[in-house]
Amino acid sequence: MTHVETLIGALGLMMLAGTSQASDYPARPISLIVPYAAGGPTDITARLLAEGLSRELGQTVVVENRPGASGMVAMAHVAKAQPDGYTIAYTITSTMVTAPLVQKNTSFDPIKDFTPISNVVDYSLVLMVNNELPAKSIGELVAYAKENPEAVSYGSSGIGGTNHMAGELLALRTGTNMLHVPYKGNAPAISDLISGRISFMFDVVSTAQTYIDSKRLRPLAVTTPARNEILPDVPTVQEALQNDYEVTGWFGVFGPAGLPPEIVSKLEKAVSVAIKDEKLQNYAREGGISLAPSTSAELGKRLADDITLWSDVVSKADIKFEQ
Repeated sequence: MTHVETLIGALGLMMLAGTSQASDYPARPISLIVPYAAGGPTDITARLLAEGLSRELGQTVVVENRPGASGMVAMAHVAKAQPDGYTIAYTITSTMVTAPLVQKNTSFDPIKDFTPISNVVDYSLVLMVNNELPAKSIGELVAYAKENPEAVSYGSSGIGGTNHMAGELLALRTGTNMLHVPYKGNAPAISDLISGRISFMFDVVSTAQTYIDSKRLRPLAVTTPARNEILPDVPTVQEALQNDYEVTGWFGVFGPAGLPPEIVSKLEKAVSVAIKDEKLQNYAREGGISLAPSTSAELGKRLADDITLWSDVVSKADIKFEQ
């Protein structure tokens, strides 16, 4: 037998082994890596999803929280994992799209180093203002910012976060000058917004609702193309300003690059069934988020489209993350 024949035979055995491995999948527990600490919408929906996936796949899906560096720590871990379907990630827009664009030292490529599996959640942000601000609509806020270019500031949970990028996109779409004030998390930013130290900020509807219901903050608009179900009287930015502004965040499931198509298909189908779980459905309804499963190809296209959009914003706004 020649060396070539030996090599071909070995490759054939490897392919057969890979096919067998995929057909037997899953044969042991699966780790679902979450890039953030326990608690909050990402972690809660991950745990509810894991329950449904465990039932559907017939194996335990264990949520593993690996916080740090805006999700970079967790995603670097998943990128280096074996592409066998036993280490997968439940991650969000800012970790996969905006953080890699603004951070200097990113240890992974969101396109090359991962296999998209399925989208799970879509969510909108709501723009909230301090009650003392004279603007009673987003149109009035934009007009006020143009008339008082030094007076309007907005807070965020940090550079590159979804609520930071939402503010940068608004400034670009409306031609306004708005000062960005980054904080170490949402809580101190909201505290300063309530006290009037900053003019406005964007926040996830589910966490913003408490401040809106208690009248401590006033909502002006939501960022998705359609109004949010738990804030039906709040217009969208698109309808209020008649422009193409949209920020729709997402939570999705990814595996390492090279995940076999058979395993991707099993996980994709399992997600589509798991999101029908009543507890997950109730949490989504009460939190103002949408359950929106997708195919692997659809999530891959969405990731690429978002990278294109936010790359343009980062470039035009000259956003840099000082480490």
